[in-house]
Amino acid sequence: MRVISIDGELVGVIGDSWLLKTDPVSVNWHSNRGVKEESYDEIKSALSKDVENLDSSAITTTSSYFYGKLIARAARLALIAEEVDFLDVIPVVKKFLSETIGPWLDGTFNGNGFLYDEKWGGIVTKQGSTDPGADFGFGVYNDHHYHLGYFLYGIAVLAKIDPKWGKKYKPQAYSIMSDFMNLGGGKAEHYHSTLNHYHYTRLRCFDLYKLHSWAGGLAEFADGRNQGSTRSTLAALEIHAAKMWWHVNGEGDSNMYEKDFVKKNKLIGVLWSNKRESRLWIAPPVRKECRLGIQLMPLVPVSEFLFSYKSSVKKLVEWTMPALDRKGVEDGWKGFVYALEGVYDNESALEKIRRLKDFDNGNSFSNLLWWIHSRVANELYST
Repeated sequence: MRVISIDGELVGVIGDSWLLKTDPVSVNWHSNRGVKEESYDEIKSALSKDVENLDSSAITTTSSYFYGKLIARAARLALIAEEVDFLDVIPVVKKFLSETIGPWLDGTFNGNGFLYDEKWGGIVTKQGSTDPGADFGFGVYNDHHYHLGYFLYGIAVLAKIDPKWGKKYKPQAYSIMSDFMNLGGGKAEHYHSTLNHYHYTRLRCFDLYKLHSWAGGLAEFADGRNQGSTRSTLAALEIHAAKMWWHVNGEGDSNMYEKDFVKKNKLIGVLWSNKRESRLWIAPPVRKECRLGIQLMPLVPVSEFLFSYKSSVKKLVEWTMPALDRKGVEDGWKGFVYALEGVYDNESALEKIRRLKDFDNGNSFSNLLWWIHSRVANELYST
């Protein structure tokens, strides 16, 4: 028998025959197998342009979600620059991250910001505190791991390249993390480290039974809680759950869903407690490129563990490609489709990515090139 506990408290007892086993997942700053050195020049050229366009004063959004995506996008540029030995651009990224993250952490950001909510023991935005529909319902605890995850990624990268800044804002960083991934909570006596914060609700988003997070907050829906895409919090468990519930015809071609549904779908749009949907909150079922993109964003090193089988990735891309022929499909969504195509057809994907004119606001040309050039001869992928 195995005893499962969190923070010393019993959660459950299971027999060895029921013990969940997950594949090991390495969460790295850089690519897991390295970037081809002969591709460095192309990536450096893209980095020069992307970094040159960083301008904190030009940001017009006050949305915590879209602002967070811009922060994480810039953070990726610094890490890619490290990997391809282009350190000259990192000071510019460092300045941009400091200018964009700092005001949110010290309460000086104009138009929005983070507040502590004593009633529910969590963080809300200023806009969300007065308008339940603002910031995609952040004020009623929707999507916290999405919004705050982008901020934390940027905070982590800035702390890496500027440890002095990281030390200054460490309390705020751990408070943001504790909002949605807190192992303590509830009583002051549980608090004994920065990882167990009694001011915040315990495991607000993560479901210990389903092994993935829920995006739905305090609002009640007829079909229970919901989640439209997956992320790498508790990476191995989240990825295991994503492949089980969201990847309809994924690795091993599981029989989770009936055949008729599998013929029409390769990804779940929104998963509820009591049903599954092909649509997304932001798009109808026909927009398959959005279903793929929202599962892949943000494109980071851990993404390859989420889509780790060439055969299932190929099926997914082939299912999605016809949707790109529709009039008005944005290049930003196409970029994610081509990124996955690069898992099994590197040259074709690279040619298409080079022709893109625009990119998702959390993605960049540099990031797509980094991804493509780190796919070749990558032994991580199974067939």
